[in-house]
Amino acid sequence: MDTRRLNRIFTPSGRTLIVAMEHAAIFGPGKGTEQPAETIKQVVAGGANAIMASFGIVRRFVTELAPVGLILRADGAPTILGPDEPAPVWFGVEEALRLGADGICISAFPGHHSERQSLDNLANVAREAHKWGVALQGEMVPGGMTAAPEERTVDTVALAARLGCELGADWVKVPYVDDFENVVRGCYKPVVILGGSKRGSTLDLFREVRAALNAGAAGVTMGRNIWESDDPQAMTAALAAMIHEDASVEQAMTIWGRT
Repeated sequence: MDTRRLNRIFTPSGRTLIVAMEHAAIFGPGKGTEQPAETIKQVVAGGANAIMASFGIVRRFVTELAPVGLILRADGAPTILGPDEPAPVWFGVEEALRLGADGICISAFPGHHSERQSLDNLANVAREAHKWGVALQGEMVPGGMTAAPEERTVDTVALAARLGCELGADWVKVPYVDDFENVVRGCYKPVVILGGSKRGSTLDLFREVRAALNAGAAGVTMGRNIWESDDPQAMTAALAAMIHEDASVEQAMTIWGRT
């Protein structure tokens, strides 16, 4: 584990707000991803601790990304045009180091048909990452990204989170579920929640984040719910206040400015 690199991602309190920006590689350009430079500037101004991005974005927007921690998305994913096949690792630790990234992210899907391949990806990258002192986020999603609700229970998420720790992740990113304290309790590394699809309301999003933090989560790794919002800077600031200042849902809504 490289403490210096982790300290670029997590604050001394052990919490973090990571903005995920690799989605255009799957869905194509859209709201919040058409002009990456502008979105990066907004979330940095709002108080993001780190940004996770694709190889192309990391190479192109060096200046915009410089103020925050940087995590390279290492593995691939099927586009919305392609079949649901196991993802390869496209970029590794060497590329992360050459690009100046502090960390690298790999997804794994226990219970999905790609379980074996995705776990192999995580274990192999963990071996190299720790050899060279690169921090590793394990994105652990039981049943895969399109899993049905019954596949994401507290038991399956707890298993997935712990499995990420066992295979060498420095922290794990998982879906939020009720009784989330049981997920956190079973891990000996920090746990952050993923954002997933954009929520129906900002109030619902803030309530989920507040519940996760109360249960012991170390923060979020979130994309669409931030940069698809009407004001990514204000949304980032509201989430940052919840994560780092223990702001209430009501206080976050005031910061968001949509009360």
